[in-house]
Amino acid sequence: MIRVVVVDDQALVRMGLRTLLESAEDTELVGEAADGRAGVALVRRTVPDVVLMDVRMPVLDGLAALREITADPALAGVRIVMLTTFELDEYVFGALRDGASGFVLKDSPPDELLRAVRVVADGASLLSPSVTRRVIAQFSARSTPSGAARPELARLTEREREIVAWVSTGRSNDEIAAELVVSPATVRTHVGRAMVKLGARDRAQLVVFAVQSGLTVPDAGRG
Repeated sequence: MIRVVVVDDQALVRMGLRTLLESAEDTELVGEAADGRAGVALVRRTVPDVVLMDVRMPVLDGLAALREITADPALAGVRIVMLTTFELDEYVFGALRDGASGFVLKDSPPDELLRAVRVVADGASLLSPSVTRRVIAQFSARSTPSGAARPELARLTEREREIVAWVSTGRSNDEIAAELVVSPATVRTHVGRAMVKLGARDRAQLVVFAVQSGLTVPDAGRG
C-alpha cells in the first residue's frame, strides 16, 4: 500500500485527490494539510511514501516546505511530487533542484495522477521526455553551466558522464540503450552508480546536475 499525504491550500483540490486516492486499491491517504508549515509537520509525523505538494500556499510555500523535507535525514525515503497549474511553472526547475521527484498538473486525468504516485513510490522520477526537454530549454538558458567548477564530475567515469547527459534529455533507459547500442540493464547500472556517486535522490536530480554542469550529448535538443 502506497501511503500518501496531500498538501494544498484549495479545499476542492484536496477533496478531489482524497476521493481519487481512496478509490484506488493500492493507495492510502494518511493525511492532508492546507499550508506548507502544517504539511511539513504532517510529513514528519506520518512519514508517507509520497507527498503531493502544491507550489503556491500560505504560511510556507511548497518550495520551502520541499526544502525542509528533503533536508531531513529521517525523511530520506519520502518522495515529493509538486502540483502545478501550468505545465512549465516558473518554479519547476527549482523544485527538481531541491529534491522533488517530479511534477504533475492539477487538472491531469485521474489515471495520470495515480500513475504519478505509483511511479515515484517505485523510486523513479516523473519526468516525461517532452516535458523534460521543455524544462531544460527554458531553464538551462538562465544559469551558466559550471562543469569545470564541479568536483563531483571527477567521481564519474566517462561512460557515466555520457549516460547522465543522455538522462538529461528525458529519454528512458530503453531509449538510451538504443542510442548507445547497449542493453537497458547496462544503462540502468550506470544510472544507479551515477546516482550513488552524486548523492542524487532520483533521476530528476541527475537531470538538474547535467544541466548545471553543462553535460550534453550530440543532437540532444532534437525531438
